[in-house]
Amino acid sequence: MTIRDWPSAERPREKLLQQGAGSLSDGELLAIFLRTGVKGSSAVDLARQLLQRFGGLRALISADQKSFCQEVGLGPAKYAQLQAVLEISRRCQSEKLQRDSVLESPDAVRDYLRLQLADRQREVFACLFLDNQHRVICFEELFQGTIDSATVHPREIVKVALSHNAAAVILAHNHPSGVAEPSQADRNITLVIRDALQILDIRLLDHMVVGDTQVISLAEQGVI
Repeated sequence: MTIRDWPSAERPREKLLQQGAGSLSDGELLAIFLRTGVKGSSAVDLARQLLQRFGGLRALISADQKSFCQEVGLGPAKYAQLQAVLEISRRCQSEKLQRDSVLESPDAVRDYLRLQLADRQREVFACLFLDNQHRVICFEELFQGTIDSATVHPREIVKVALSHNAAAVILAHNHPSGVAEPSQADRNITLVIRDALQILDIRLLDHMVVGDTQVISLAEQGVI
């Protein structure tokens, strides 16, 4: 039996239109993205198999191109389509930050940084550069490291901040381990960067550490 033979209320696409996307399971959402199944398996069956093989939706969407494309029912076209969807989501978050002061949208900042950094396999150190009304000028990835560290150069952060005429900065980096708890090294480099920026009257608002499911603010911990 194909999905077309299912009762209308049980078909993922019709269910989404009638009840909203939030009513669908991970497998049903993925089935809509896949559109078709493979011989012997409907799109929903294939979606469930893929989720089981990868260990969940997050692991699937963060898989590299080689791992993604070698699965039955997937390929370069599907990979490109998925990356486009993820980039649309990132840009929507970016547009919201550019309209509003980040101090008025702390949850939007966390969501944006999670989308940018949460699923990276290596540590990435990035900055949100802000204008004098604390709206985002741009987001830049400045340093990349091994699986558990990145070498950070405060002078380079100051240089880029000046090039954007930034009035304030939010630092961010991910922990590939998935655990967002800041290390003592994270706290130490935060203070060094804060002092370097302060000389030029650029304010460090926060340093956020991104894990799998959590984003921790060093400002909220009283470090800054």
